[in-house]
Amino acid sequence: MQRKKECVAMLLAGGQGSRLYALTNNIAKPAVPFGAKYRIIDFPLSNCVNSGIDTVGVLTQYQPLVLNEYIGNGQPWDLDRNFGGVHVLSPYQKKSKSAWYEGTANAIYQNLNFIKMYNPSYVLILSGDHIYKMDYSKMLRAHIEKNADCTIAAIQVPLKEASRFGILNTNPDGSVYEFEEKPKQPKSTLASMGVYIFTAEKMYKYLEADDEDPNSSKDFGKNVLPAMLNAGERMFAYQFEGYWKDVGTISSLWEANMDLLGEDPAFDVADNAWKIHSRNPLAPPAYLGDHSVVKNSMIALGSEVYGTVENSVLSSNVIIEEGAVVRDSVIMSNTVVHKGAVVNYSIIDESVAIEDGAKIGEDKESAKGISVLGRGITVGKNAKVAAGNIVDKSIKEGEEA
Repeated sequence: MQRKKECVAMLLAGGQGSRLYALTNNIAKPAVPFGAKYRIIDFPLSNCVNSGIDTVGVLTQYQPLVLNEYIGNGQPWDLDRNFGGVHVLSPYQKKSKSAWYEGTANAIYQNLNFIKMYNPSYVLILSGDHIYKMDYSKMLRAHIEKNADCTIAAIQVPLKEASRFGILNTNPDGSVYEFEEKPKQPKSTLASMGVYIFTAEKMYKYLEADDEDPNSSKDFGKNVLPAMLNAGERMFAYQFEGYWKDVGTISSLWEANMDLLGEDPAFDVADNAWKIHSRNPLAPPAYLGDHSVVKNSMIALGSEVYGTVENSVLSSNVIIEEGAVVRDSVIMSNTVVHKGAVVNYSIIDESVAIEDGAKIGEDKESAKGISVLGRGITVGKNAKVAAGNIVDKSIKEGEEA
């Protein structure tokens, strides 16, 4: 008798993340650091294990090396299992053809053999670029109780933002009668979260049909879900009420980091009732120098602060030297802000050196946008990066960018 899993999760983590610009030049979007000690992918992976789902396929494509190394054998998330666990799935050569993943639906289609190894009754499809805590087991129970073919997690969004999302129009019982992908004039504000549960056999059928359609863009939102709806399949919205943030843009990534701060944060990552697991570096406790000033900030292990840090998030092994000032900013691992440098309203990637007297960004109230420095660059002494500028190359002493 074949061993089986009730539900297998497939996590789409292959996106380029082009709207994050310099932050994703060298790594996949789900590997982008977040919240001092996490990466974006920690959230869906932790949600899976906290929901009792212990078999996860992570579909990678764009710049997967950092992500592959980070996930490893899945041990930090308790996903190192003999039967199940976490598996990184890249496009691979087949006998007849090999192809990059063409879209979200095609990525799952190319990995049907992986899913079928576990003979699941249900398949959970996840995106790798959202920050949220969600019990998928509750959504699965709702799917089973309604005898649904597909259940779509959805959240209410402001009307002015609704045209950015796939919008669900539903009947009073939650059944979906219309799915509009990024409509110009949305009829409702119930937005798809990109989290789907399919009854496995139905999903196989529609993915196989979609693969045979030469006119399809191989996408769940544009093709597969409308095809199921047109065929009269049982489709329901599952309304999620909690914090959820799509961190696909510079501003949303900055906002989500800021939502972690304060005595009563909008999003609490320290809640042990729903632990967010991560692969943390081995490092000593953070050190605050005698003359340091730290206000309303999150500072990870291994960091040293001798200057001023206000309303900011610092990842591990960041050094803020004496006389340096960091405000309203996100500073990622192994970055050094040298004496007299000022960083305002910015996101600074990993392994950046900001030398003495350099000035990055402007005061949040007057700035035109968030300044961004890409991974591994150096900003020379007394150099300047203007508000809202995105820089992915080193800047020489005294230069402006």
